[in-house]
Amino acid sequence: MKELYKSEITGKIIKAATEVHKELGPHFMEVTYQRALAIELRSYFEEFQREVKLPIYYKGNQIDTRRADFVIEDIMVEIKAKSNFEEKDFEQILCYLKASKMKLGLLINFGEGKINVRRFIND
Repeated sequence: MKELYKSEITGKIIKAATEVHKELGPHFMEVTYQRALAIELRSYFEEFQREVKLPIYYKGNQIDTRRADFVIEDIMVEIKAKSNFEEKDFEQILCYLKASKMKLGLLINFGEGKINVRRFIND
């Protein structure tokens, strides 16, 4: 079986998110999970960034920025706190990955009964 790109790092991120969901459950606002995840990530990573302004490029020119919830090494992490993912959530992270030229993103939803994590690759 082929190992997934950056699986060691994403595994740690998912463990941290799972611990947060286990402690808090599914009924808080997104910012609550973001704060808790920042605390939990310190157990796994010496460095990470929260609420990172990512440059958005058009034909090689930076034209804007968008905020990612976390950047851990070179992985974008976006979190949600809703009953289900929506198609626009998937479109958003793919668009952010492409425009920022990042390769890997995790979309994590804390709002469901069980943690829901989706992995996205920008080819």
